[in-house]
Formats: sequence, structure tokens, C-alpha cells
Amino acid sequence: MVFLSWTRPSPAQQKACIHRSEGFNYDPKYQGASSQPLSSSNKEKLTKNGFFLNHSRILLGSGPQTFHNAKTALQTWRHLALNWAFVDPKTSIEVGTKFCICVKELLPWVMLPLQVSSVVNDSSNSVGRRGHKGATFGFVSGTLHGHLLAGEECFSIELDEDNQVWYEISSFSKPAHFLSFIGYPYVKLRQKYFAHQSTQSILKHITAQPVAT
Repeated sequence: MVFLSWTRPSPAQQKACIHRSEGFNYDPKYQGASSQPLSSSNKEKLTKNGFFLNHSRILLGSGPQTFHNAKTALQTWRHLALNWAFVDPKTSIEVGTKFCICVKELLPWVMLPLQVSSVVNDSSNSVGRRGHKGATFGFVSGTLHGHLLAGEECFSIELDEDNQVWYEISSFSKPAHFLSFIGYPYVKLRQKYFAHQSTQSILKHITAQPVAT
């Protein structure tokens, strides 16, 4: 089962995709692994089971205002507001929410169903050596039946104790359909390209915000 559209998917098409998708299409024992620091043993376990690991961590700037703007970007799906991919920006980031990532690949659009499996919204009480408090906002989404891949992805924004703001993407995935088996080398390159494009979209959102006075 693959969800395709020859034109940009409408809200009705996305709703139908979500309705027809079932539960997670990967082993429950791996759920949440993308949000945890991957030790050597965990990396080995995932790779032995056929998963490809992808990770990027990019400095966005510094200060609470940058963190707030970046968090807002994530909450409104600006990190997926691309020419070739999008998510309905009204989608709520809550545990259990199902949604579609709509991706333009060659001729048709592909609708990829996922579900938010965990959310982190933490303001730390610890203070770093420069007197700054840390904070983190992020969420994990897992692939559902009907997705071309099996696995999950974690997006997060962190204000560290040195007052620096980071955007982090962690994922593990493997093919879940013969189309993705055939084109998986391309898929892996596309994931790297997405990390760059997603970061640029968030930075564009941050720089467009008015400076607090």
C-alpha cells in the first residue's frame, strides 16, 4: 500500500491516507530510540537489524529569543515547509497525533503517514558555567503502515547551558516497500539533503521574526 497523488495532496487526501494507515510498521522495542543518545551497543543493534542511522546537529544562534523562535518554527512545521515536502501546519504536536509528510518525488507526490510517539518540553533548572539555564523542545514520530520506510525520526531544539541554540535531527530507518528497497541509496542521500534544507527553513523563520526590545 502506497499513497500517491499526481497533484499536491489536498487536505481530504491527507485525511484519507491517515485514516487508512494502521499502527507502527516497526518493532515496538525500537520505539523511542531516536530520542536517546545512541551508545555504541545501541548503534550496533540497530545497524545489525538493517536500520540506517542519520544524525545532524546544527548551531542556530544563541539566547532565549532564538530558542523561542526556533521552537515556534518546529511547532508550526516550518522545518518541513519546503518546495518538495510539507506537513499541514495546523497539525498538533501531541502524543498520538497522526499526520502525513507529503513529498514530491519525480512525477507523483507521495503521502507518508506517521504518528507522534513522544514529546519533550523541558525547561531545566540547572545553570551552566556562564549562568544560563537550558531548555529543550522536541518530538519523535514513528512510521505507520503505508510509509515507504520503517523507523522513526526525532526533531529537537535545545538551548544549552552555554546559551547556544541547536537544531538536532536523529533518525533510524530501513526500507518497508519494494520501491524503497530499489531506491534506498537515493533515499539516504535525500535524508542528508533534507537536513540541510530543513535547517535553512528554520533559520529563515528565525531571521524573519522581529527583534525583541
